[in-house]
Amino acid sequence: MTQLRVSRHFLPAIGAALAALALPAAPAMAQDWNTQIVETDQGTRVGNPEAPMQLVEFVSYTCPHCAHFEQESEAELKYVYVLEGLANVEIRHLIRNSIDVAAALVTECGPVENFFNNHRTMLFTQDEWLNRARGISAAQQARWNSGTISSRMRAIGNDLDFHEIMEGRGYSYSDVDNCLADAERAIALVEKSAANSAEFNVLSTPSFVLNGALLEDVHDWPTLGRLMAPTRESALTATE
Repeated sequence: MTQLRVSRHFLPAIGAALAALALPAAPAMAQDWNTQIVETDQGTRVGNPEAPMQLVEFVSYTCPHCAHFEQESEAELKYVYVLEGLANVEIRHLIRNSIDVAAALVTECGPVENFFNNHRTMLFTQDEWLNRARGISAAQQARWNSGTISSRMRAIGNDLDFHEIMEGRGYSYSDVDNCLADAERAIALVEKSAANSAEFNVLSTPSFVLNGALLEDVHDWPTLGRLMAPTRESALTATE
C-alpha cells in the first residue's frame, strides 16, 4: 500500500484557497403551492392565496363530466397553474342526490391536507362505484331513502364499496364509517350547495367561477385552459 506524505504546510494552504473560492449559491427551491391546502367557508382550496387567478370549481361526484375534467385537467391545472402560483383552485360540492352527499363526506374525511387526493380518488374510481349504483336492488334503494341520515349514508357507502376504495388511501373501515355517519356535516354540505347554486346560478357541473365571475358555457378543460392561458403567458413574459 502506498502511503501519501502530506506536508504540514499543505493543509492550511489548500484551506485558504477553498475559502477564497467564490462558489455560486444553490438556487432557492420553488414554492410547491400544491401543498398549501386550506378549508374555506364554502369548500376546500389549494394553491397560492394571492394567485392572479382564483378559480372555484363546482363538482358533483355523480357527474361523469366532472370525472373527465379531473383526468383531463390534472397535468396542466395542478402541475402548471397551481404549482407555479398562478392559480388557486377551490372545490365546492354541488349536491344533486344522496350519493353526492356520501361521496362528499368521504372526500372530506380526515385532515384537510387529504382532501384533494381523496377527491381525485373518488373521481378516478367513479366508473366502478357509479356502475354499482346503477344496479342497486329495490331493497338497497329503500335503505338509502329511509332511516336516519347516518344510516342512509352508511348504507350508500357500504353498497358502493367506498370503504374499500378508501383503504387504498390509508383509511380503515371505521375511519370511513365514522365520516359517513357525520349527519351534521351532511346537512351542512347540502346547505352550502344550495347557497352556492343560488349565489352563482350554477345549473350544471362542472361549472367554474374565475375571479368572482361565473364562466358561462365553460364546462371542460380545453375551454377553461384557453381562458387561463393568457395570464400565464403574461407572467412568463414579465419574468424574461
